[in-house]
Amino acid sequence: MNLTIEQIKNIALTEIKNYLLSNGRSLKKWPHMPKPEDFGSYNGNRLINDELKYVVEDQLKENERLMAMITDEHRGVYEQILDAVLNDSGGVFFLYGYGGTGKTFVYRALSPAIRSRGMIILNTASSGIAALLLEGGRTAHSRFGIPIDADDFSTCKKMEPGSDRAELVNVAKLIVWDEVPMMSRHYKDLYRHRAILTPTNDEVDKINDYMLSQLP
Repeated sequence: MNLTIEQIKNIALTEIKNYLLSNGRSLKKWPHMPKPEDFGSYNGNRLINDELKYVVEDQLKENERLMAMITDEHRGVYEQILDAVLNDSGGVFFLYGYGGTGKTFVYRALSPAIRSRGMIILNTASSGIAALLLEGGRTAHSRFGIPIDADDFSTCKKMEPGSDRAELVNVAKLIVWDEVPMMSRHYKDLYRHRAILTPTNDEVDKINDYMLSQLP
């Protein structure tokens, strides 16, 4: 294969870009660094672009299908959370109940309702199995860069200010974290200082303390 100097350069830059993205960073951190030719296709942040790839028509159909199945109790929770998202009023909601009561159904119903409006919802879970039940679901460790073995000095290194991962969280309209109580108490300091809670809620500290008290 005979490649030109420009083609070789573009391949090298693409590899560098992909390596940085896999570690929660991007070439934007180095403004004078040349960019590969396809860089613009991601609008500078592939993580955000990936979350905006859902087809609106498909999401509308899925929302309509789920709304036909929703119960009155589920609808009450669904509408309360959706109203907070659409009105940009903020809020932290703890949805709890026995297995089989439909908690995951509510999460699944919220996803197309938000994505069909061109907004971003981040579906996360404490376990890989739970994450698979949510469209576009990721484990909390993967999504937020939470270290597996946390200690008093642990930080979410992949969530640095200005990183692609941090920008994604910043633009997200709703973050779903399923099975939070499964997380170990060893992560309490990470939660206390870095928990993703609405800045418009005056009761953040009380809510944080409550969440920590529920962890095993």
